[in-house]
Amino acid sequence: MAVSFLDELKWRGLLHQRTAAGELEAHVAAPGRVAYSGFDPTSDSLTIGNLIPITLLRHWQRGGHRPIALMGGGTGLIGDPSGRDAERKLMSREQVEANVASQRRIMERLLDFSPRLSNRAMIVNNLDWLGQLGFLEVLRDVGKHFSINEMIQRDSVKRRLEQREHGISYTEFSYALLQAYDFLHLYRTEGCTVQLAGSDQYGNIVAGIDLIRREGGAHAGAGGKGAGEDAKGGQAYGVTAPLVTRSDGRKMSKSEGGAIWLSSDTSMRTSPYAFYQYWINLPDEDVIQWMKWYTMAERAEIEAIAAAHAGAPEQRGAQRALAAHMTASIHGTDELARVEAATGALFGGGDVRALDAAMLEEVLTDVPHSTHARAALGGEGALLADVLAETTLAKSKREAREFLQNGAVSVNGAKAAPDRRLRGADLLHGGVILLKRGKKLWHATRWG
Repeated sequence: MAVSFLDELKWRGLLHQRTAAGELEAHVAAPGRVAYSGFDPTSDSLTIGNLIPITLLRHWQRGGHRPIALMGGGTGLIGDPSGRDAERKLMSREQVEANVASQRRIMERLLDFSPRLSNRAMIVNNLDWLGQLGFLEVLRDVGKHFSINEMIQRDSVKRRLEQREHGISYTEFSYALLQAYDFLHLYRTEGCTVQLAGSDQYGNIVAGIDLIRREGGAHAGAGGKGAGEDAKGGQAYGVTAPLVTRSDGRKMSKSEGGAIWLSSDTSMRTSPYAFYQYWINLPDEDVIQWMKWYTMAERAEIEAIAAAHAGAPEQRGAQRALAAHMTASIHGTDELARVEAATGALFGGGDVRALDAAMLEEVLTDVPHSTHARAALGGEGALLADVLAETTLAKSKREAREFLQNGAVSVNGAKAAPDRRLRGADLLHGGVILLKRGKKLWHATRWG
């Protein structure tokens, strides 16, 4: 039995705004509706901030409807002014195309494209239709429906107009027309009647709905796929999710080191290990709500996890469950097993010497680390107290000796004696020695 889309969003705290509430309820009650969400190809990856609209599409599909992920190959050449204080730097067509191709792989992991499904997901690129439009055609058929008076009242435009040193170009000012046309095009060709997005896109959604109301009725269904009665009547709807922040006020897509990416194929992106650690280190105040927002876990499972967590929050069971759900979803079950094993080795008393070379590199980027001369490991070796003073684990040699005397320091997981020296035999995979103070403070030393 399909899950009610709007009821599911309400329970999860994902329903922020919706247009024509009563009509929308009736509209989505019938299975097989079509909705889309758009994604801006400003990078070759997406962050966990983009997971919210993707998750809306996943719930839409689970509710028996058909989701469309729209890749902005055309609008990406212009740039969305929303949330920007200055003009975006225009990207080349080649870069936009490469970013679209890379982001497609993320969508293909998270949505169901199985041919057996009547509500199988679709990926479309708006360059396919925007690239065919002529300037005069846009002005006559789209621009005539947009009031300059209304457009300059939008927050994204108004703020830029007030900042005289930046202002806004006609290029970015026109972005709203292109996004509205996207909705109209999908309405005409795919019978798409709902747009899903974050609340910052509400103005653009309403513009698309208004364009469909004005232009769609005369054309909907001419080649459309399953448009249905509502599509022929020129009616469309919008649903937005709240812009999510952490309880400490930080943006949900940021960590101390920057954005949390959904790809790990370059050194600049978030490794599966770092991705797992982000979720497992969420504060208790956030973890259950984030499980509702970000996972596809059923209500009964989430409620059971919440009850267990309330009884024993020190065990961090909810954080482990959330981290497992998210890592398996984004990186797969094999990577989840690897990062859970690494986490157990680092923080659960396991053997860090068993970490494979690739996982050791992931750990190295996620914990404080420093570089040292390998030559110091020759002969009698490097005195550990001296090395500790060069790391984040001790402020001075005196403090380092105190930690060693108290038995608080370990080398590659083994407790170190006060006179411990580091030698070549301590190197893991030929180049790294892991130092720890107490139960959780790690520092990786690289020797080259």
